[in-house]
Amino acid sequence: MLGICRGRRKFLAASLTVLCIPAITWLYLFAGSLEDGKPVSLSPLESQPHSPRYAAAGQRERESLEVRVREVEEENRALRRQLSLAQGRGSAHRHGNHSKTYSVEEGTGDSENLRAGIVAGNSSECGQQPVVEKCETIHVAIVCAGYNASRDVVTLVKSVLFHRRNPLHFHLVADSIAEQILATLFQTWMVPAVRVDFYNADELKSEVSWIPNKHYSGIYGLMKLVLTKTLPANLERVIVLDTDITFATDIAELWAVFHKFKGQQVLGLVENQSDWYLGNLWKNHRPWPALGRGYNTGVILLLLDKLRKMKWEQMWRLTAERELMGMLSTSLADQDIFNAVIKQNPFLVYPLPCFWNVQLSDHTRSEQCYRDVSDLKVIHWNSPKKLRVKNKHVEFFRNLYLTFLEYDGNLLRRELFGCPSEADVNSENLQKQLSELDEDDLCYEFRRERFTVHRTHLYFLHYEYEPASDNTDVTLVAQLSMDRLQMLEAICKHWEGPISLALYLSDAEAQQFLRYAQGSEVLMSRHNVAYHIVYKEGQFYPVNLLRNVAMKHVGTPYMFLSDIDFLPMYGLYEYLRYHVWTKGHAPTNFAKWRTATTPYRVEWEADFEPYVVVRRDCPEYDRRFVGFGWNKVAHIMELDAQEYEFIVLPNAYMIHMPHAPSFDITKFRSNKQYRICLKTLKEEFQQDMSRRYGFAALKYLTAENNS
Repeated sequence: MLGICRGRRKFLAASLTVLCIPAITWLYLFAGSLEDGKPVSLSPLESQPHSPRYAAAGQRERESLEVRVREVEEENRALRRQLSLAQGRGSAHRHGNHSKTYSVEEGTGDSENLRAGIVAGNSSECGQQPVVEKCETIHVAIVCAGYNASRDVVTLVKSVLFHRRNPLHFHLVADSIAEQILATLFQTWMVPAVRVDFYNADELKSEVSWIPNKHYSGIYGLMKLVLTKTLPANLERVIVLDTDITFATDIAELWAVFHKFKGQQVLGLVENQSDWYLGNLWKNHRPWPALGRGYNTGVILLLLDKLRKMKWEQMWRLTAERELMGMLSTSLADQDIFNAVIKQNPFLVYPLPCFWNVQLSDHTRSEQCYRDVSDLKVIHWNSPKKLRVKNKHVEFFRNLYLTFLEYDGNLLRRELFGCPSEADVNSENLQKQLSELDEDDLCYEFRRERFTVHRTHLYFLHYEYEPASDNTDVTLVAQLSMDRLQMLEAICKHWEGPISLALYLSDAEAQQFLRYAQGSEVLMSRHNVAYHIVYKEGQFYPVNLLRNVAMKHVGTPYMFLSDIDFLPMYGLYEYLRYHVWTKGHAPTNFAKWRTATTPYRVEWEADFEPYVVVRRDCPEYDRRFVGFGWNKVAHIMELDAQEYEFIVLPNAYMIHMPHAPSFDITKFRSNKQYRICLKTLKEEFQQDMSRRYGFAALKYLTAENNS
């Protein structure tokens, strides 16, 4: 294992050995002192014959994944056929009464054909709808907390974006976890004419924590009650949605319903479609008071300005206090309290047609909300069973949901025709950088990749880890694509410490990964593995971007920078945490490592690319290097230029697992222009090094010329 020093100050570092199958590879770790140290590195063992058991297991995993991908593709083809049929059926009874809500001339690119099937017949037949101005902003509020709900929000937002033709402003009441995930997602999604604001849900807990709630949504299921107080005082109206909603039409149609409110109507709600509030589901069933069947709060239209004038805050609090004296707790969270208020004040409600909230829980009357699937507008998966709910048309609903779940979110980055987006500094800077590139340059695509913003979903699965208090904890960092998924279980078995992984996947592959992980006892038993999805875009594998994403979200003092096809030796995590490293930090001498009993120092050499343990404040990887070639070499060179030293640790190694050549290495070997561009990028990197580090960087150019 390797260690690194910087400047005249010595920092602890260590280096591991890599056991390659079938060849020998060096493994390095960069480590620092407990105060302000820098990287450490690892060393190699003799190669071992690769295990047929590993190879066979990996082959089975790959074949299983390939079969599932083909199944999903077939399901999507069937869905497209089904949607086309739905369009044909719907045309028989449509009256062409789409309102001027839509900017009909605005195209949707690749999604237009799919939209045609889904939207078919979704205009109501109740006469001309009120008009929503072409570029009027539609405001949407969502309460979201935790890792799973964050994934649900993405699917909901996709369905809204797919159909929308107006600017959108999302108001997200989120806990710290959801805010971190969704803020990064929207920032990297860069969808035009979409604004997102966050409101700290944790600060609102005191407003509702006094209400006992039995519903699985917990305290966050009560926070829609305080939206009049939480959202900006100048916001007059908002559509409030649960996270388990899927839109099948333009949300502007729903926004237009606000114009139908009269008198003191301030709440737009759909009647509850189950018998819950009728109190006859079982013996001694005693629900909260409600008007008839009551109303479902999965979709709400709130006239905020009027609610504030009516002193909504005081109204719901007094009602809740009175009812809790007899009911003791809520069963359906905010919905119980909304219904109790409406029972006393029925004039507050504008009843929405039930197709605005088709509730797919068991034993509902949802099938009465539509004559044909093409009449649907909003689907609400409000059963704890979610996609496993019983309904005559559940297969269609499920396929519709899965369409958005696996839909390429990059296709939703389209401008609204005639509705200019607000000026965004990041977008403007990006456009300026791209405009400065020469499109006639044979290496244009390589250079452009450096500026590509990849949509990123952090913490795709539940993550929970508290670093050790002794400041020696270390996180394994790696990146992978779908073809290396079978390595995850083996790595988790060998490394019991925290792991930060960046996965380069399409939207459909992300769902394949989710099912794979949820079906794995090994992966589901580990809560200290952070999975960060970086969505595919462009023709190159952005290896250094992936490494940077994984590094950025490490919570321990040290990082072990590895690759997914290297299997740590058993016990390596504890060895790296507690091994006493001497001062120092540098390439490996294999013959020396075999007999070494104490850490030893090595010097940088050309094309040196060890696997290292570093402090988490080390430099990022250079994004100009994508695909195959020089992605790790450049990083080690930068560390050396910053006067890090490398230390090899004895008694530490990794095993290089066999795998098929990657797509990028195949391109490198077969494409002359690829090799020419890589050489050009190397030269430019070395020039940048000379500018940053001066005379000290000349050795890299000399070493390259001599190699």
